[in-house]
Amino acid sequence: MTGFFNRLLPHPFLTLLLTVVWVILQNNVSAGMVVFGLILGIIIPLITAVWWPDRPKGLRLGKFIIYTLIVMWDIIVANIEVAWIVLTRPNAKLRPKWVVVPLELRHPEAITILAGTITLTPGTVSADLSNEGHSLLVHALDTDDPDEVRDQIKARYEARLKEIFS
Repeated sequence: MTGFFNRLLPHPFLTLLLTVVWVILQNNVSAGMVVFGLILGIIIPLITAVWWPDRPKGLRLGKFIIYTLIVMWDIIVANIEVAWIVLTRPNAKLRPKWVVVPLELRHPEAITILAGTITLTPGTVSADLSNEGHSLLVHALDTDDPDEVRDQIKARYEARLKEIFS
């Protein structure tokens, strides 16, 4: 029975996400819209499952929700910090730095989420991933200690993603 559900819902989280997004886009919460969103949420992952042969299994949804909340908080705080820097510091006094972040993550999805998180957080941008996928090049807008930026990314984001994807 479990094999049937795994074949029917190869990406249950994506199915749920597509259903919710469909209802939100329609701006109409009705049984018909939810059912149609659910149909799309089942069909789209089934059709695209071929391109995800090594998809991560056993994601920890609770930890992912906590990670999402932490990232949202960090985005708010970073927006305030960057706005303060832009409004109070001349360009000549900015201390931009390139930071190499060695990665322990190996799942492409986890690395993608990490790179996206870094880019979504104002003041930092993921610029490049090494060919082997073992390090990420990050640009920091203003820092005097690139090692601190690296350590913060590894502790705050990468460690949590390792827990989510393990």
